Amino acid sequence: MKSIDEHIQQDQSEIEAAKAAGDLGKLRHLEEELQGLKEFKDHHPEDSHDPTPLEVFCDLNPSAPECRVYDD
Repeated sequence: MKSIDEHIQQDQSEIEAAKAAGDLGKLRHLEEELQGLKEFKDHHPEDSHDPTPLEVFCDLNPSAPECRVYDD
């Protein structure tokens, strides 16, 4: 995807499809992903790129070991 807004729109349409199909696992996954994308967008309003799952995770969990950055 080219932008976070496109990703959010796609997730919203996939959520509707998952609801119609009764796929609760996919629905739960997409809702969590959508929530993370919306929070990322709120934290970075000037940034429109589509973040990777790691970028979203580290934005929400900056103290996680895989998100730490050490300056030498």
